[in-house]
Amino acid sequence: MLPLETAIVAAGVRLQRDGTQEFHGFAIARELANAGDARKLTAHGTLYKALDRLETAGLLESSWEDPDRAADEGRPRRRLYRVTAAGAVALARAAADERPHAPANPRLASS
Repeated sequence: MLPLETAIVAAGVRLQRDGTQEFHGFAIARELANAGDARKLTAHGTLYKALDRLETAGLLESSWEDPDRAADEGRPRRRLYRVTAAGAVALARAAADERPHAPANPRLASS
């Protein structure tokens, strides 16, 4: 996964952990900004292209929200995303890949 994609999935997992099971693009952008990852967004188009790639890869799922809810709130419908089990696994793998690995031969580390 690209760094932006990893940040998006991590933000989605945080939102879900905090009780927001489905989230829209603006919520992800806000979560990225709060986590200091906003620099990875060069434009909202970047975000939505990454969301599409993640969905195509099976790491996110999406659906359109209920049109009546959007109408009641006087705004357009939102596409709502959620992290899949595969997305959580991919995030865990990406986090493991970022951790420093211990050298295979401990004597080499002390040289």
